[in-house]
Amino acid sequence: MSCSGVGLITLDQALAHYRSVKTLPCVTLPLVQAHRHVLAADVESTVALPLFTQSAVDGYALRSEDLLAGSTSFEVIGEIRAGVAEHIEIQSGQTVRIFTGGKLPHSADTVARQEIITRSHNLAVLNQALEKGADIRYQGEELSIGTQLAQKGQRLGNGLIAALSMAGVQDVQVYCQPKIAVLITGDEVSSQLDNESKVFDANAPMMLAWLNEQGLTDVHLEHVIDDESLLSQSLSNAMNGYDLVITTGGVSVGDYDLIRPVSMALGAKEIFWQVAQKPGKPLYFAEYQADNHISYLIGLPGNPAAVLTCLAVHVSTVLAALQGIDSPAPVWKKARFTDSVKQDSREQLLRMVLNVNEHGQLTVAKLGKQQSHMLSNLNQANVIVRIPARADAPVSMDYVDFISI
Repeated sequence: MSCSGVGLITLDQALAHYRSVKTLPCVTLPLVQAHRHVLAADVESTVALPLFTQSAVDGYALRSEDLLAGSTSFEVIGEIRAGVAEHIEIQSGQTVRIFTGGKLPHSADTVARQEIITRSHNLAVLNQALEKGADIRYQGEELSIGTQLAQKGQRLGNGLIAALSMAGVQDVQVYCQPKIAVLITGDEVSSQLDNESKVFDANAPMMLAWLNEQGLTDVHLEHVIDDESLLSQSLSNAMNGYDLVITTGGVSVGDYDLIRPVSMALGAKEIFWQVAQKPGKPLYFAEYQADNHISYLIGLPGNPAAVLTCLAVHVSTVLAALQGIDSPAPVWKKARFTDSVKQDSREQLLRMVLNVNEHGQLTVAKLGKQQSHMLSNLNQANVIVRIPARADAPVSMDYVDFISI
């Protein structure tokens, strides 16, 4: 896809650059502490699940030989509860009360759920026919020893932690999570409007919340005014002390757009600057190396909608690469698009609403107020949609690519 403007690269070219990001080291963590980390190695089960053959219901353990012989009345000789080690074996004409999860005696091979048993003191009467093996969970029926439980590159969410815990996994090898510095630049940005030329800061709360949603909490936040000396000090501290530095504002071509020249003066190596996308054209990406430390700087435009878009598309990709995900680029999905939209010389990344129509198809609908300084449509938007750049030939947009936000 071509793009207008000297020096601009396409969105796909920008995303491809992130594949060169060096992965952070690995560490072994207790399972719960590893929540939201990315696995650095496959995890295999060292046990079978279930651990032992057990009852799937509250009921009575029986012998199928007795059932085949037509027996319906059984002497109750004891009970087996879940988690309590009992060594009870039944003989012909006998049964044992057993509860869900209780270990089945070796001499039993069938369980009659309590709803089909009439109990009178130590006598249990079976009220209906029963097949051999009823209501039993067999040892290893879910997984055997050596079964792969999780793959390298998977992120540890609640469900995966539960699955690993059930298999007795206590520690996992994961990639370190990046230490992140967020620098909000601009004289005009403030949490308090102390003069009529200030604007409320939407970027800092949005970025902190977004990073928290990614499971990243080791974040340093700093506001820096448009002063070259102060910015140089803040950038130097950030690049030398953190794995990823994210800035907002100061990456365009104005007199006070200082991020790029100041970072390069400090030794940062530019990887790219300016992407043929809208919003987010002046995106800046650089690498910084000092001694054995490597840091990456991604400079986002200052307008909040551009920041959100670049977080979802670009920063997420850098974070994935840092944490060892082999294919870090966003996974775009397809949805039906029945509206029309004016194409631009740059690829557009528009906030839209994802729905499911009456035929079960994913559909997206456009929203107004798409300018990069506007965020009010975020009370409805739940996806970002890629709209191709204007081409010489007509472009069909019956289906478009989207990612969730």
